[in-house]
Amino acid sequence: MCEPSDDEFFMLAALKEAAAAAARGEVPIGAVAVLDGKIIAGAGNRVEERKSVTAHAEVELLHLLEEHFQDWRMENVTVYVTKEPCAMCAGALVNARVKRLVYGLPDPRSGCCGSALDITGFSGMLWQVQVTGGVLAEKSGELIRDFFKAARRREK
Repeated sequence: MCEPSDDEFFMLAALKEAAAAAARGEVPIGAVAVLDGKIIAGAGNRVEERKSVTAHAEVELLHLLEEHFQDWRMENVTVYVTKEPCAMCAGALVNARVKRLVYGLPDPRSGCCGSALDITGFSGMLWQVQVTGGVLAEKSGELIRDFFKAARRREK
């Protein structure tokens, strides 16, 4: 079982997935899934590559987990993601019954795990996800800021 002291270790793995996404020209968001203290899957954004609005890191990760478990239920899995999930991804994590979510950078504008909305903790849902936010937030923010700075330079 993961201890909260392990959060930074696993977030560093998610940051590696984010860096790999950036190297592919994707917005640098990465995610890893942990079960019994071990990383069982990792994914990054693939929106541009797949030409799919749903190819966010979290959804890509859930697809890998579905293959791994041959099931959609993730009741013992902790997901680490570098940025607070959007409404689509937060809903997918709830529907997959993820046990715990740990995210890096909060998103006060569109984060749906307690910032702008709280889909993961909404009492009307059939499942609530335990959420810890802000783990290595500065590193996640730096990756995203650098990515968009470079994109703006290319546009000029």
